Amino acid sequence: MADITRRLGWRHLRSTPTAHIRHHRDGKLVHDGPGLGFWFHPLTAALSEVPVEDRELAMTFRARTADFQDVSVQATVTYRIGDPALAAARLDFSVDPDTGAWRGVPLEQLGTLLTETAQQHALDVLARTPLSAALVDGVAAVRDRIAAGLGAEPRLPATGIEVVAVRVMAVRPEAEVERALRTPARERIQQEADRATYERRAVAVERELAIAENELASQIELARREERLVEQRGANARREAEESAAADQVRAQAEAARTVKLAEAEAARSVALARAEAQAAREVGEARAEAQAAWLRVHGDVDVATLHALTGTQLAENLPRIDSVTLSPDVLTGLLARLGGGARG
Repeated sequence: MADITRRLGWRHLRSTPTAHIRHHRDGKLVHDGPGLGFWFHPLTAALSEVPVEDRELAMTFRARTADFQDVSVQATVTYRIGDPALAAARLDFSVDPDTGAWRGVPLEQLGTLLTETAQQHALDVLARTPLSAALVDGVAAVRDRIAAGLGAEPRLPATGIEVVAVRVMAVRPEAEVERALRTPARERIQQEADRATYERRAVAVERELAIAENELASQIELARREERLVEQRGANARREAEESAAADQVRAQAEAARTVKLAEAEAARSVALARAEAQAAREVGEARAEAQAAWLRVHGDVDVATLHALTGTQLAENLPRIDSVTLSPDVLTGLLARLGGGARG
């Protein structure tokens, strides 16, 4: 939309580079071109604004295939106005001199023209195509047919319109038909998924079986090694016991030999000691006998009284110590009597 400002009964118009402005004053073309800016009087000016940029027109319409199945077509047509003067002459692109807004709806008219033309050609090609082919190759076929039909449509060049591109996004059947068509594919996909699942499970089972067999083989090998280890430990224990018994036997034999040697030495020593003691006793006896004999020889010529005195002396030497002696009158009388008798004799 053009930008119009007011100044003292005059108007100033300023357009964009993508808007083609045509200014007529009193039936004469005064200004003609894109991106213009100028002053004009609203009472004598006739203004038209024609967009010259590429515009996108999205359209959706329904069609019926050769096997009487309804489908919906989604397409987009890119167009531009190549001849603004011709478009302004054929369509109402006039703008209000006070607001700059279009007085009519020219773009809607262009959209209707393009949509109806494209729909006519799409319906024509789909009406001769079965649903299966339309779903497989319908997008390309409809796009080519719409592009060819719009290029050959005489009303478009006569209106100054150029078609830049045609795109068809989808050709889709009714929801029920689409679900019915999806069912076999879904079942096939599901079957393939189930088969893949079964194969994956089979592979997993085989792997688990292989793992179990490996674990079992490992356990068997471990058991064998443990058995060998037990046997080796038993052999080691037996060897240690035998060696310990042999060592104990050697120690016992050595201890017995040492005990025998000690006993023999002790016996020899005892024998020697006994012999020495017997020799000493014999020598002592002989000495005592010689002393006794000498004593007897010495005292053989001594009188009886002297012998009695010596006997009393030796007896006194061998008697225990007497601290005090109590003599009764009877003992004293008898002793005195003995002493007196002895003196007399």
